[in-house]
Amino acid sequence: MLRRMEIGVLGATGPAGRGLAARLASLGHEVVAGSRDANRSAEAVAEMSERWGSRVATLTSGTNADAAEARDLVVVATVWDAAVETTHEHAALLDGKVVIAMANGLERVGKEFHPVLPAEGSLAAAMQVAAPGARVVTAFQHVPAAAFAALDDPLESDVIVCGDDEGARGTVLDLVDEMVNLRGFDGGSLANAVGIETFAALLLSINVRYKGKGTLRLLGVENGRA
Repeated sequence: MLRRMEIGVLGATGPAGRGLAARLASLGHEVVAGSRDANRSAEAVAEMSERWGSRVATLTSGTNADAAEARDLVVVATVWDAAVETTHEHAALLDGKVVIAMANGLERVGKEFHPVLPAEGSLAAAMQVAAPGARVVTAFQHVPAAAFAALDDPLESDVIVCGDDEGARGTVLDLVDEMVNLRGFDGGSLANAVGIETFAALLLSINVRYKGKGTLRLLGVENGRA
């Protein structure tokens, strides 16, 4: 069983960050919900506490800098076009830490989404360049934000984890496996993050066209940790 961790979520007032912060707190982890505006963070935590009560008792508010100071793991959950800048801004605090990149660069064109990738090849790779001392790992790119926030409902998705640090990948895979019905798969090095991020555009395009809520499931694999 994964030990209880202190986790910071940068951008925890947005849909993805808010939902993930609540979900992680519901697992018993000490979670700092970060924001550029401390008042917004306090309001978001108050709202989540009112909704979920003792289930998110380990959730506290703070600035993004407070969240970046979290001892064990940090999630960058800002909007995608702020992820690299935010990572760079807090690079010193992220040094040596496991940092989850969960953003997908996307633009909507008509009835579909197109991927937007930086020169480094993926947002995750760009974040690693922005904070070279961090141990950047991808996760949660294909899990809908609303699903994280629905604590009474099990999550239905597979999560591919990529990163150049094997120990960091293992930590994130353990965290994924804590969430009921999620399966974590080791996707290897950070070079493979480009496939994860670009697939998000295709997945969203399909959901728009078919008015669905499709997510990622890998068939033919019995155990993502095998």
